[in-house]
Amino acid sequence: MLFGTVFSKTFSTLLALCALSFSTLAASDDNPYGLIEPGQLRVASVGDSRPYTFTDASGQFTGFDVEFFKNVAHRMGIDKVDFVGQDFSAIMPAVANGQYDAAVAAIGITPAREKTVDFSTGYLAGFLTVLTRSDSGVKNVASLAKRRLGVVQGTLQENYAVEHFTQTDIVRFPDNNSAVSALNNGTLDAIFLDYEAAKSYAERFKLVSAADIPSFDAPAGIAIAKGKPAFKAALDSAIKAAMQDGTWQRLYQKWFPGSPMPKQYLPGGQ
Repeated sequence: MLFGTVFSKTFSTLLALCALSFSTLAASDDNPYGLIEPGQLRVASVGDSRPYTFTDASGQFTGFDVEFFKNVAHRMGIDKVDFVGQDFSAIMPAVANGQYDAAVAAIGITPAREKTVDFSTGYLAGFLTVLTRSDSGVKNVASLAKRRLGVVQGTLQENYAVEHFTQTDIVRFPDNNSAVSALNNGTLDAIFLDYEAAKSYAERFKLVSAADIPSFDAPAGIAIAKGKPAFKAALDSAIKAAMQDGTWQRLYQKWFPGSPMPKQYLPGGQ
């Protein structure tokens, strides 16, 4: 009788485990990319990096990266994409620990960042700019010595400045807006930011460029958590398709009018 009771309990346990395993497998089949919610994407970004990612007057995310990513997601069969604003330094750790499915904010692909997250294939390359006031005395990189230079924490600009502007006092900020405010009120002598973002701030606040530095060695990519090969493969395929059919070119011309276009991202360039 005892044997029968033990057998019955064991058999019931095995059935429960089998049912759980089947349920898990079915859920995986319904969610091949391992997303937080099947069929939708939760994306970390920044709201003040015009024209890449920024919030418009109604509080909605827009910009080149936003439109391009939504097109890529559509090609993957996903039309529900929710962007959430974060400080730049926080977005990749948040993706790595599973708070978001991806991070999209013109994020340069570097070996250091690849230790934390995986990246899609590159989809954007450009320049970095030293932006200053006309009365600051900063005329070039050499004149940054013993000056206060603002950077956004966690960006390529911060890494580059620490490595190359060794005589400069680097001051870190959570976002571009706070750095620009410090420049305008005289707390800083210059700021170091992305070329396209610098153009916008220069127009709005009558600032001037002291140097433009190429950053083609670290193209922007979509950051995702490690261990999601199907997700990465789908992103890479969709990105290349968007370049091949001219979608990337159309969006680039819309958001970066007059800026040079890297040939590798144009139809026939992949």
